[in-house]
Amino acid sequence: MNEFGEGFQRKKKGDSILENPSIPNPFPELCCSPFASVLSASLLPKATSRKKQVIKVYSEDDTSRALEVPSDITARDVCQLLILKNHYVDDHSWTLFEQLTHTGLGRAIEDHELVMEVQSNWVMEEETKLYFRKNYAKYEFFKNPLSFFPDHMISFPSETSAALSHSGILQMFLSSSTYPEIHGYLHAKEQGKKSWKKMYFLLRRSGLYFSTKGTSKEPRHLQFFCEFSNSDMYMSLTGKKTAGAPTNYGFCFKPNKSGGTRDLKQLCADDEQSRTCWMTAIRLLKYGMQLYQNYMQPYQGRSGCSPLNITPMRSISENSLVAMDFSGHRSRIIENPTEALSVAVEEGLAWRRRGCLRLNSHGSPIAMSNMAIHRSQSWFHHKISREEAQRLILQHGLVDGVFLVRDSQSNPKTFVLSLSHGLKIKHFQIVPLEDDGKLFYTLDDGHTRFTDLIQLVEFYQLNKGVLPCKLKHYCARIAL
Repeated sequence: MNEFGEGFQRKKKGDSILENPSIPNPFPELCCSPFASVLSASLLPKATSRKKQVIKVYSEDDTSRALEVPSDITARDVCQLLILKNHYVDDHSWTLFEQLTHTGLGRAIEDHELVMEVQSNWVMEEETKLYFRKNYAKYEFFKNPLSFFPDHMISFPSETSAALSHSGILQMFLSSSTYPEIHGYLHAKEQGKKSWKKMYFLLRRSGLYFSTKGTSKEPRHLQFFCEFSNSDMYMSLTGKKTAGAPTNYGFCFKPNKSGGTRDLKQLCADDEQSRTCWMTAIRLLKYGMQLYQNYMQPYQGRSGCSPLNITPMRSISENSLVAMDFSGHRSRIIENPTEALSVAVEEGLAWRRRGCLRLNSHGSPIAMSNMAIHRSQSWFHHKISREEAQRLILQHGLVDGVFLVRDSQSNPKTFVLSLSHGLKIKHFQIVPLEDDGKLFYTLDDGHTRFTDLIQLVEFYQLNKGVLPCKLKHYCARIAL
């Protein structure tokens, strides 16, 4: 019998109806793409049909993008989808933010949270938006917990050694049996009133309490304030303006499906370090090991990775490239990473200087004005106020080295470098200097001069100089 005979026609038992022949797939390799593992499981099509919904995500420049997504999609998967669609580099800091426009509140949605569940808690009278941006401080406390929990705000169980190691603090926070006690003064907004009252608060595994008698921790003096299983924690992005808070370091708890601002439980810390400590401890208390799993997920499956000392993944093409020096008689591989970075920056500056040459009407080259060369850079923000700069850096995370450059409001001819260091935002004036008809920029009264702002930023990315730390992460207004 012909080997194709059975395929051409087959007769069923007791039935004269002929079946159509099965046609073999000429491209079987297309059925299973090697790149399918790039997306997490919730983004891949499944045999069972799932309900899909449309969400709208905004970027810093208020451009937006509508996405049709499954109803059980997580915040991490929405970020991955936008990264792939916009060809961004995934450095594990991209985050989905929930922002309440009228009340000036915002929070980073945890990677494991279901986006549709978040949206189901929105109320009609409050304009709420989803934002896609970077948050460099999202899991910073796993890398450096000692800086997040100052000694005067944390108490450990009596049987625990007073001097805990880096990993010891994390293990205690993630343990189900023990939990450190966070304590200190906070300003609380009195329910139904405009006034604020300063009280001594304690955070324990059972919830947040305040003392009715000074700093007493006796059970009879402790009054319950809030628990976190049915509420979300938000940071105040507008400082004192909205609620008349005594300081700029406000945060609050909003019950799920609440009726609006009347149900908010509002608190205010005396400084940024105190607010960061309280909010980080509450996140760890609410989500526990789930946060650690979120932190570790991008690195799972990589051999030799320590959970507390992980470097970002590099592509195959990056690993196959080496820095070379061709300046001598013989070429050599530059093995020192600092030297390689310095050579790369120097080569980039030389390329830009060549690219800035233009021909004038007589055919001779003229240099392009360095007054506007910085405007195309992602770290430059044209005509934003000091308050806007601080809000933008705060939303990107108060990690050492987060920065942006902006126009000065007080002096139109100068610029300002806004930089995060030690949980504080500092501002440094960039002053233009003219020498022999040439224009330079400086941060240190002319001791170090630069021909343009790009050169200045690149220098301080490699050298601390007069700054408290090197420039590391820039705040960018991305477009979707």
